[in-house]
Amino acid sequence: MTNNMKKIITLFLISISFIGFQLIPNAGTNDPVEIPPSQQRRGNPDAGFQFIVTGDYVNSGLPPFFYKLKFGKEKSNPLHREGANADIRYDFNVVQSANGKTIIVPNCLQCHGQIFEDSLIVGLGNVNADFTNTKGLDSKIMTSMLNQYFKFNKEGGEAAKEFLNVAQTISTKILVPVKGVNIADRLTAVLITHRDKNTLAWHDSATSSLPEQVIPSDVPAWWLLKKKNAMFYNGFGRGDFGKFLMGAILLTVNDTVHANAVDSHMNDVLAYINSIQPPKYPKSIDENLATTGQLVFEKNCAKCHGTYGTNPNYPNYLIPQSVIGTDSMINNSNYQHSDMVEWFNTSWFSKGDHPAKLVPFNGFIAPPLDGVWITAPYLHNGSIPTIEALLNSSLRPTRWKRNFSKPEYDYEHLGWKYLETNKTQSTEIYDTNIPGYGNFGHYFGDKLTTVERTAVLEYLKTL
Repeated sequence: MTNNMKKIITLFLISISFIGFQLIPNAGTNDPVEIPPSQQRRGNPDAGFQFIVTGDYVNSGLPPFFYKLKFGKEKSNPLHREGANADIRYDFNVVQSANGKTIIVPNCLQCHGQIFEDSLIVGLGNVNADFTNTKGLDSKIMTSMLNQYFKFNKEGGEAAKEFLNVAQTISTKILVPVKGVNIADRLTAVLITHRDKNTLAWHDSATSSLPEQVIPSDVPAWWLLKKKNAMFYNGFGRGDFGKFLMGAILLTVNDTVHANAVDSHMNDVLAYINSIQPPKYPKSIDENLATTGQLVFEKNCAKCHGTYGTNPNYPNYLIPQSVIGTDSMINNSNYQHSDMVEWFNTSWFSKGDHPAKLVPFNGFIAPPLDGVWITAPYLHNGSIPTIEALLNSSLRPTRWKRNFSKPEYDYEHLGWKYLETNKTQSTEIYDTNIPGYGNFGHYFGDKLTTVERTAVLEYLKTL
């Protein structure tokens, strides 16, 4: 069991950005492109929540012995779960494998749950994930222990076999140089290269090529999805959102029987996600300044990001790359890989009563801003630590470091407290010089005055 392989123990990415597409040109225009709505399933939010935090959508995982070895018994129970689930971390589920053995599997909250000042915020993207090549338990010791366990517990070994086999195959292909970024796009690309597009069966050898770069992304808040007509940063997730939400079954799924069983719950899962409301800003707000900020926002920002309050309106616009100007590596590498788009648009995910497809665009979606105050860092790659720096590009740090052990939030500038640094040799330093990690683009706030930007910041606290 390699050091990288143990990173997979804490992996689970449910909202996966499926990779690659046939690029739709911008037709020589800088105008926003409106995304049309598509029919979505409806369901029971309570049932959806229970499936997320207890369900077996991942059907192979760790034997309880190895989970306890790494994590021990959990003292907190923020989800108020009962039974065996009460004793494990909120981002794992205890389920029964196909052969009836108890296993512990990662759940959606690996990426879509964040501890914020001692409280679990379900639906907030996890910005403390670590997909770097750091060392964990000694691999030789773990490998020896696994071999001994499987020797005397063949059924337990069978229940864990798929999970560990996939982990060992993909672990070296999803590494990034810095903590806090997400590799959902890359994970999906890797898994797709090993899955049959019709049967979803696993192949130990890759059957298609893979983009060279591992380009990071920041995890969007779940509560934004209810307003959006398309998923993912370039808006290319069209059709049934449920199919995209269940993309992470690619981690361990063996066949379409299990895929169909999971799919039957997606109406409820989507209903739960659509029921989530963003947390309110907990500090005092200068109402007069916020009112001024609303006027500035509606004049300069609302065309793309929408209006809020009693009569909200979100336009669902795609902004061409030529206008937004942000780091385009996620499009150039992740979203333009022909093998990936061909796989997805002709796969099990594109068929049945609730089909989904990729409709790419050379640019980015302008997201809703509900709860934006708590969703730091900013831009699609998480390259800017605060909204203040997003609105004033002169304040954007080239290399910056935040505290992962004891995260500190900056309620004044809306984002993470950080330190600028010239050092590069640390997995806790975000270096915007790395391809795909750039903090350029979205310069629209630069034209505002200092007074106007301060007012807009105050207004954004109210959303």
